[in-house]
Amino acid sequence: MVKQRTNPNMREKQASSEKEVNEMEAMEASNLSEKEFRVMVIRWMKKMEDQFNNMCRNQEEMKKNQEEMKRNQEEMKNDITAIKNSIESINSRLEEAEDRISELEDKVEKNTQTEQLLEKKIKKQEESLRELWNNAKRNNILIIGVPEGEETEQGIENLFEKIVTENFPDIGRKKLTQIQEAHRVPNKMNPKRPTPRHIIIKLANTNDKARILKAARERQKVTYKGSPIRLATDFSTETHQARREWNEIYKVMQRKGLNPRILYPARLSIKIEGQIRSFTDKNGLREFITTKPAMQEMLQGLL
Repeated sequence: MVKQRTNPNMREKQASSEKEVNEMEAMEASNLSEKEFRVMVIRWMKKMEDQFNNMCRNQEEMKKNQEEMKRNQEEMKNDITAIKNSIESINSRLEEAEDRISELEDKVEKNTQTEQLLEKKIKKQEESLRELWNNAKRNNILIIGVPEGEETEQGIENLFEKIVTENFPDIGRKKLTQIQEAHRVPNKMNPKRPTPRHIIIKLANTNDKARILKAARERQKVTYKGSPIRLATDFSTETHQARREWNEIYKVMQRKGLNPRILYPARLSIKIEGQIRSFTDKNGLREFITTKPAMQEMLQGLL
């Protein structure tokens, strides 16, 4: 409960009034008889006793209030201490969490670097394996479109010589080097296959292979018994796939007169602005045409 403050002027007036009352009572007391005086003294004593008791009660109440305030202050101190301890504990946990997160980030970065190194090694090994496979096939010629069974009576070697004689008489008059291998792929025929299996011819001399394929490119149309067939280089499956990815772009550039070529193993070569440019993948071509609006329009949707 909030106690009202007493105005100093009011206190002075009250003290002055009490003084006047006391003086008046003193004057009255001098006129009283002994009996009346005793009665008045008893009343004064009773009044003083009541005032004293009131003061004692007030003092006791003040003590209680003071003790209550002390308890409240102690509880507040305890609460503040508990809050501080909680904050310190939270800060400690946050620091631990930050340290843990930092450790995990370092591990993630290290694992990422390790994965990148592994990916590079795997890619390098795949490229080495593809290169080895392509080298093993470098003397091979792939014949596409010869009907099944044509080689049954005459053998694949004689069939190949007939193709060369029919299409490249100049080469046919010169004896070719020894044929090391000749077979269809896959080895087992699938009755449901709509087209005949390819024939692979492995020559002993790479120059003979190059002469025949060059002549086939120049002739443009190769036949067997009058029916069209194709002669091609025998690459690994991965190299074939990489070369096929250029097909649509190759056709567009060929129509636009850019003289595109697919170089070994799977590089696109074009002649533009009087210079020969080659690209190992579509990303390189995409970067090149960023400053070539005409080529961007030409290859829209292909990169």
